[in-house]
Amino acid sequence: MTAIEVHELTKKYGRSRVVDGLTFSLAPGGVTGFLGPNGSGKSTTLRLLLGLARPTSGTALVDGRPYSALTAPLRRVGALLDANAAHPRRSARDHLRVLAAGNDIPAVRAEEVLDRVGLTSVAGHRVGTYSLGMRQRLGIAAALLGDPEVLILDEPANGLDAEGMTWLRELLRAHAAAGGTALVSSHLMHETARYADHLLVIGAGTLLADQPLDAFLADRTAHVVRFRSTDGARLAEALRTRGHRVLPGEEGVWNVPGARPDDIGVVAAAEGLGVLELRAEEAGLEDAYLALTEGEGAHRGRPTSTAES
Repeated sequence: MTAIEVHELTKKYGRSRVVDGLTFSLAPGGVTGFLGPNGSGKSTTLRLLLGLARPTSGTALVDGRPYSALTAPLRRVGALLDANAAHPRRSARDHLRVLAAGNDIPAVRAEEVLDRVGLTSVAGHRVGTYSLGMRQRLGIAAALLGDPEVLILDEPANGLDAEGMTWLRELLRAHAAAGGTALVSSHLMHETARYADHLLVIGAGTLLADQPLDAFLADRTAHVVRFRSTDGARLAEALRTRGHRVLPGEEGVWNVPGARPDDIGVVAAAEGLGVLELRAEEAGLEDAYLALTEGEGAHRGRPTSTAES
């Protein structure tokens, strides 16, 4: 039994293939993290699943049917694509009651989901007064309104504080434990690693990985060496010419998956470069993801090459 089934899904805009022959299926009882660089086709894939765009070819099915063919779709699929979907002058309670009425859902269900997402005390306030995190909670409440088996959420953690992220994590795991399916797009690797048991990774509209989280990590990472140098870009290039994969990190740190500290030290000495920091660590999801998607992003910045002091 599959809850979501995508087969050879393709979407073209003009000559550009935003989604290119994508195939995957998701069974009930799990949370799948949906990852990919900006412009990789994640949001378009979700829109195709939800019938908001028509595929050029291929199929995107929920419970064996296109979304447009579902009866009472809000009872089958709960979705959050835009935290700003609710009218800013309408209260959260009224927003949910309108959705409930339009989908033959009892009005009392609005109160139940408001309580579940922690918005009962502000349910009568206009949505326009809400913070981003509160609007995200309201969007999740709308997704839960019909008590659906399938959740499709696009960046649901945006704007949530630490408590909110813990709450979201627990909600997703509880949904899966009850036999539901969740497909969650996110750029927050550390959070994805804490709630997902499966990963889909796409780049340039094509499938790069479709694996359980543990297998994804085991296949791609064992350890990583991190370094800072007086000329990080030059040392990185020297390492690449010797066959190492080198990825830029934050604050001048460079990452070398699968290397040993001695490998970096020897090359730095040969190049006459100073090493300011050198440490070996177990690699995590972010390292594995970056190693897989290197060069796949539509919008890439150029790493700083100035010397550090």
